Amino acid sequence: MQVKVGDVLLVGTAHVSPESVKEVKEAIESYKPDVVAVELCKSRYKVLTEKERWEETPITSFLRGGKAYLLLAQTFLASIQRKIGKELGSEPGAEMVAAITEAKNKGIEVALVDRDISVTLKRAWRKMGFREKMRLALEFIKAMIGYDEDEDFDINELMEQDVISAMMEEFGKIAPSATDVLINERDKYIAKRILDEKKKGKVLAVVGAGHIQGIESYLEKGEVNVDISSLEKVPKKRVNVAKMIAYAVPALFVSVVTWVLVTSGLSSLNKVLDLFLWWFLINGFLAAAGAAIARGHPLSVLTAFVAAPFTSLNPAVAAGWFAGIVEAKLRMPTVKDFQQLNKVEGLGDFLNNRVIRLLMVVALANLGSTIGTVVAIPYIIKIGLIG
Repeated sequence: MQVKVGDVLLVGTAHVSPESVKEVKEAIESYKPDVVAVELCKSRYKVLTEKERWEETPITSFLRGGKAYLLLAQTFLASIQRKIGKELGSEPGAEMVAAITEAKNKGIEVALVDRDISVTLKRAWRKMGFREKMRLALEFIKAMIGYDEDEDFDINELMEQDVISAMMEEFGKIAPSATDVLINERDKYIAKRILDEKKKGKVLAVVGAGHIQGIESYLEKGEVNVDISSLEKVPKKRVNVAKMIAYAVPALFVSVVTWVLVTSGLSSLNKVLDLFLWWFLINGFLAAAGAAIARGHPLSVLTAFVAAPFTSLNPAVAAGWFAGIVEAKLRMPTVKDFQQLNKVEGLGDFLNNRVIRLLMVVALANLGSTIGTVVAIPYIIKIGLIG
């Protein structure tokens, strides 16, 4: 699919089609552009061209914060794209690599014109409401369980909307409030970057077929009235509800214990012990269950059990971090495991890869601890205030 707007030639691809690779090469040869723009950001460019990067990445760098969840999601989405590409006989992103290689061979400047994928996902996450986030988590779990089933892919349908855009659209259906970030903002961003490159001469832009219509509409106007730096920022929340809840939990726990001690005196010792016992068991069991579901080492599961009751009362740390450190020590991922991240396709691959298993131990232990806190809080309130 090709659309010409002035000195810009848009080449729409399916991202996994051998025909797209051929079309890109032929378009560069015939159009002879001054700049070849590709729908990639720096991080996705490195994923395609520096696959050995995982071997040099300290595994512990993925354990803290939301990095484990982000890498799991990116690996999962990439695996879907790889599976489709395998069905069609092409590596995901092959046409982008072909465009870059062809441009470099001909001495043509290459421009990466897409917004960083992590910024896009973070902006979308900030736009989403609580229900949308829960719905997204549910869809992710369902996909993890059933996405490996055989499915027929129609290349003609893919050419109407490329795989990445199709994923973004499905994301938009799950979380409507994020649609503008996932689709409209990216069209606007890419169009703005293309128009900036146009000042250097003729531009050939290789983009997903699903972006053609949106980008074309902006190019026809000849300008995109937007401050591009504003689209590259992740807006800060005025009130971080999650952090407020995290700090409220230990405050509530201490308040209940204090209330019991003040109102019951020395006779309250057994009740206080009951509070700590149930807090420990509920938090520990559910965190350990999460690590076990991830097929963590028995000592990693035990670590999650012991750590969760304490980390739930300290917002600065998380049970999954400790379980992940133990898992990494006992089952240190090998170079082969990192290399296999680029080949993960099915649920079996997810379960057997040590890198992914480690990240799952972190993620599910944290999730179990969070659920444990939600379950335990009303229970200890009942014990402490009602008896």
